[in-house]
Order: sequence, then C-alpha cells, then structure tokens
Amino acid sequence: MLGMSGRVTMLGIARWTGDGGSYRTMGRFFSTVIPWATLFWLFFRKHLWRNQDVYLLAGDEVVVTKAGKQTYGVDRFFCSLASKPINGLSFFVLSLISVERKQSFPIGIEQVIKSDTQINPTLPINKVKPKQKRGRGRPKGSKNKNKTEVILTSELLLIQKMINSLFELIAHFIPLTYLILDGHFGNNNALQMARQVNLHIISKLRHDSALYIPYEHPDSSKHSRRKYGDKLDYRNLPDKYLCKITIDKNIQTDVYQATLLHKEFAQALNVVILVKINLDTHARSHVILFSSDLDLKADKIIDYYKLRFQIEFNFRDAKQFWGLEDFMNLSQTAVTNAANLAFFMVNLSHHLLADFRQHNPNSGIIDLKAYYRGFRYVREMLKILPQKPEPILLAQIFAKLTSLGRIHPLSTGVEPS
Repeated sequence: MLGMSGRVTMLGIARWTGDGGSYRTMGRFFSTVIPWATLFWLFFRKHLWRNQDVYLLAGDEVVVTKAGKQTYGVDRFFCSLASKPINGLSFFVLSLISVERKQSFPIGIEQVIKSDTQINPTLPINKVKPKQKRGRGRPKGSKNKNKTEVILTSELLLIQKMINSLFELIAHFIPLTYLILDGHFGNNNALQMARQVNLHIISKLRHDSALYIPYEHPDSSKHSRRKYGDKLDYRNLPDKYLCKITIDKNIQTDVYQATLLHKEFAQALNVVILVKINLDTHARSHVILFSSDLDLKADKIIDYYKLRFQIEFNFRDAKQFWGLEDFMNLSQTAVTNAANLAFFMVNLSHHLLADFRQHNPNSGIIDLKAYYRGFRYVREMLKILPQKPEPILLAQIFAKLTSLGRIHPLSTGVEPS
C-alpha cells in the first residue's frame, strides 16, 4: 500500500503484493475478524505516544460514497462536502490529538448503522395524543424536570460505548480531560453524555442561542429564587466580559468570556464568544464556543476547538491515499477491515513521515509513496541484472528512481528496509 498506485482495492493490493499475495489471499485477510481497537492502541503507544505531550479526545463522523445496494450499512447520510444526503457509508472516528505537535491520531472507528428511530430502542414509543387547550400559566401540580437525566440517542450511545471501550484499553495510561466535538453536539444531551464518562465537553453553540446572564440580587444579604437574569444581546456585549482585541488586515476580533446560562442545559456554561468586525464595511459576525469546565481559560477553549479540525486531515488522507473511498467489500467484516485498515495506514504514515522528514524536510504522503514506489522499481530491476552495480552507481539509481513523482526536492537518506 505504501508503494502502489491507483485505487486501493483488494485487486489493486493483490497486483502489487507479488508472491504470496494473491486475490484469494486478500479475500481471506479481509474476511478475518481483527481486533482493531487493540491494534490501534498498541501501535500508538509504541510508536506515536510522547510522554511530554498533552492529548485531547476528539470525535467526528465521516461519510464515504457507495453506489451499490448490497454493501453492509449502506444508506443515505448527510455529507458536509456535498451539503446534502448521499448514498454511502458512515463511520464515527475517535482520535487522540497532540496539543504540542498539533496532529491527530485515529484510535477507534465504528460504523454507523442508521436505525428506524434515532432514539434509545429499549424505551417504549408513546402514541401521540391530540393536543388539548389549557389556560395560561403553569399547570397545577407540574414538577421541575431534572435536565441531567436525559435519553441518549443511538448516536450518543455509540460514542459513549466507544469512549468506555477506549478507557478500558488505555487504563489511565494517558490522562484525558476534554472531549472535542463539532457544533452538531452543542446540546445538553451531548454534554451529559460526556459528563457520564468523566470528560468535559468543548463544542460550539448555534449563533442565535438564547444565553442568559445569571441573576444577581441587588441586595446581597437577601436570597432570591430567581435564576435567569438579562438575556445576552450579541450586538451589545458587556465590556466586563471582554478578554482580548486583535486586528489583522482590517479585521478586528473581540474575544469575550463569561459563565452564562441556557434554559436547555442543566448547568452553567463556560462561554467564549468571538466577534469579528470588518473595519471597512462594519459588517460583523460571531461564533459561540462553550465548555462544561468553568475554569478553562478562553485561549485554551479556542486553541483546543481549533485542533479538532486535525481529524478532518485524517479523513482526507484515508480517502485520498489509503482506500477509504475505494474499497468495494460487501460483508460486515470486510467493510470493517477496509475502513480500519485505511485509518491504520494514516497512523503508520505519521510514524514513517517523522523519520522520513529528517532527511527530506517538508515532505508529505505523496513524497513518501513516491519514495517507496521508486524503491520497489529498483528492487525489481536489480533482480534481472547479471551482477550488482557499484555502490556509487547504485546510490545514483536509488536517488533517481525514488525521486520520480515527488513534489519536494530529493535529499540523501537511508533506503527503506
């Protein structure tokens, strides 16, 4: 897979493998149940883990297109790249992100199977009763609901199961505090799911979210049962919440941070609001980030949420280079193996590039694959020569063939073993 060109399918891998790698052999491999979770963790711990790094746990969903109808789990899923639902497969990926290296390493992959109802299937489905008119005010005898007791959707149950399985593997080897999720999970259910696994969530709220300032009684000596104060006006944010102002190319960025309330959430939120103002046109927009950790600083929330995008580069590499968009397997086991193999190659390429860049700075996966493909050509050429060339000539042959198709200039280094 490192040296092959073309689509990464079972047939493509078999054609490049050589002796012992027939198409039937590939079929047997993809039909074998492999403990991928253990394999991902052992490889990460041995080759990618750094003792001094701080790690975040991030999650996101990736959708790949599939035209057939026989592939296990094929259905219509919303694809953000196409901005519409498409026929394909969906996988949820958990990733460990290194704050110091700013790199994401996939650590767990599960296929998303769309169910008829996106709620907990163990709960009974109540019949819809016709609405009855009632008077104004709160009904007599009604009780407050405990917002910490939520019904998790099948999507959140899957994520919770993946996190618990990961914690069983790592066994506190890596201290994890924060779970980074995109705006799709900016709700109370996702927050409660994260707290149930002892993680703090960092996510994004809708731009029009109704946030309230906690009520403070004018007389501090008197107790008030009132909880919500004034509603936050995004056009006139209080100056006492302003943390930082930066200007870059006529774009002013104001950072606000405050502990605010939302009526749909069970607890107070650590909210960071980024307001961008065009100084020429005075147009403005804002983004609302939040965390369940009330002590986390604004710059940390912003930096950690930015790092979530590193998982998107994993999706790009898995699709473009390692066959996530190419495989044509049909059975459940084969589909699981194909998807996990693609993401395992993402981690393997991270490890190989770390050594490769010592002699070839700024190189990427295209350069790495060109290098290994050139080495394959050299090895096949040496088999047909009557005698091995002189070392100087052999080094020139290596340098020439391994540079074919590369983007960055070639530097001298060690041939792959």
